[in-house]
Amino acid sequence: MTDSASPVILASASPARRAILSAAGVTCEIVPARLDEDAIKSAMIAVDPHIRPAAIAARLAQEKARVVSRDKPGCLVIGADQILVFENTIYSKVATLDEARAVLKKLRGRTHELISATALARDDALLWHGEDRARLTMRDFSDRFLSRYLDEAGPVILNCVGCYELERSGVQLFEKIEGDYFTVLGLPLLAVLGALRAHGALMS
Repeated sequence: MTDSASPVILASASPARRAILSAAGVTCEIVPARLDEDAIKSAMIAVDPHIRPAAIAARLAQEKARVVSRDKPGCLVIGADQILVFENTIYSKVATLDEARAVLKKLRGRTHELISATALARDDALLWHGEDRARLTMRDFSDRFLSRYLDEAGPVILNCVGCYELERSGVQLFEKIEGDYFTVLGLPLLAVLGALRAHGALMS
């Protein structure tokens, strides 16, 4: 149960993250962070072309938590970011279903990594941050299956890095998943619950 004396805010518009917290009994307000994520990524890569993808995800999660916490005094703000890495390339969300098709064709039959970073902030101060990883192997599905999947899943997958929702029909794209289920959905839940507990938002 959430401790009402320590309000919790999720700085993300992700329905999956919201559902995860709600199912765990954490009541939170949704206040999506307004950041130019591409600009932050580009600046970090410009400074260090060999920067670890995990460092980018961590920075974005922290910035999201901090920027929202500035306007919500006294609240605990959860920031989160997820990055997909395949063949040493960082993949971002795409804008169209045609782009989604191209990404999924690259990933099919191969293994990619998801890095989920989270952070907790209050009054612009970073209180905690962490990250987790999962390795996912897609099966070698047919073009016919891919077309049907895109038709049925629809534009909602454009909100997901990797163009799939594991909690829905996207699970049929895979033959093997190594890692925590919640990490794949974008929020390493047990670590986040621990951080909320440590900072007074949940009963210990």
